[in-house]
This record gives sequence, structure tokens and C-alpha cells, in this order.
Amino acid sequence: MCLSGLSRGGFFQKAAFYGGTCLRIFHGLNRFSEDLDFSLIDKKSSLSLEDYFEDIVREFQGLGREVEISKRTKRNFTNVESAFLKDNTDVINLKFQTEPSIKIKLEVDTTPPGLFSTEHKLLMLPYSFMVRCYTLPDLFAGKMHALLFRKWNNRIKGRDWYDFEWYLRNNIPLNFAHFTERAVQSEGFSKDFITRETFREFLKEKINTTNIKEVKQDVLRFVKIPKELDIWSKDYFLQLAERVSIVD
Repeated sequence: MCLSGLSRGGFFQKAAFYGGTCLRIFHGLNRFSEDLDFSLIDKKSSLSLEDYFEDIVREFQGLGREVEISKRTKRNFTNVESAFLKDNTDVINLKFQTEPSIKIKLEVDTTPPGLFSTEHKLLMLPYSFMVRCYTLPDLFAGKMHALLFRKWNNRIKGRDWYDFEWYLRNNIPLNFAHFTERAVQSEGFSKDFITRETFREFLKEKINTTNIKEVKQDVLRFVKIPKELDIWSKDYFLQLAERVSIVD
């Protein structure tokens, strides 16, 4: 309903959907994810989520649901929540009444890294509408950037590793140009420094220095079939790393 409200309001003329929930809704990712992540298509344009509050509220009210929307400032975030959250990222909380009440975070990156592509994907509930989304190679690039560089005060984020495996299982190539843009923006690397070889070195180092048991424990509550994780080990992920297909 939130996506349909944004669509009615013209939000996807300026922004695109990406992240884990995009992967779950449109591509069948088999893990729990509900927060909604968006990115401006052109960072020269302007957009505020507050401009679409009324569209979202109206969509829920049409189905007899009451919803509360509030904007969050960066100082309201914990260190974990604010990892990778830029100063000019718009974030709102969406809360609607159920038993128990459900809260969803919406976030839009207003200074997105470039060199990504989008496509329009069809949703048919609560009615038929289109959502502009990152393409799969760009979603993969964003996920690998998060896995390698996301700073969580040493906390493991198992969902990144689960999604990494999903992309390999589904033979999705990684858009290296978009990955490079993300790494340059967040880490201050020069574009010449980020090569396919350094990417693979970063990935192998990340695997070798990560406690895979902690990774599994962190993601267990989000997956429907825990036995899927039985094979997880350093050797397993190192072999996955060798299978990453890179495109420009």
C-alpha cells in the first residue's frame, strides 16, 4: 500500500526502489525484509518524502487503515541504525495499527552514486501499478558495497551474506561501474584504485576475517528454511567469491 501511494503521487518519476525489500517483492528473495529504500534517479533533482505523506495516508485510509508518519533526523538514530546514513538522507517512520502495531522505515538517498540503471516492475495489489526499481546487477553492486564497507560497530549483518548467496544462486552479474561509484563516494577511494582485482581481494579478506557462525546466527530469524544455512563456512563463501561475474 505504501508503494501504491507513492506511485499515485508520482514519486517514481524521481526515485527508484532498491534494497532487500525490493529484492523480496519483485525477485522472490526468500527472507524477511520490510523497510523501504529509495534513491533519487538524478541527484541534481530535489525530493522530500514529506511531500508524499498525504498520498501514503490516503492509500491506507482507502482500505480502512489508519497510519502514522513521522520524519526522523539523523540525531535520532543509534550508531547501528545510522551506518551508511548520509546527512542528506531522508528517513521517515511509517506506523499502522495491527495486533501488534507494525512500523516500517522509509529511506531515500538524495545524493546517490551514479552509473546505475532502472526498470519498471509491475505490482498488482491493491491494484495494478508500476514501481521503478534498480536493475539486478545494480542491486547486486549495492549489496556487495554494503557487505564490504558497511560499518556496524563490529556487529555482523547476516542479511548481507544471505543476499550475496542469493545473487550467486541466481546467476546475477555485478555492475562494477556502480560498485566503484559507491566505493569512491563512501570510502574516498580513487577510481583507479578500485579494480576487479582489488574488489576480489577485499571480498576474500572480508570472508577470511568474518565469523561465519555469527553471520548464520544473525540471519536465522529472517529466513524460512534454516537448513539452507548448514553449508555456510569460510570455504563455501570463498568459493562463491570465485563465481562472482562482473560486468561494466
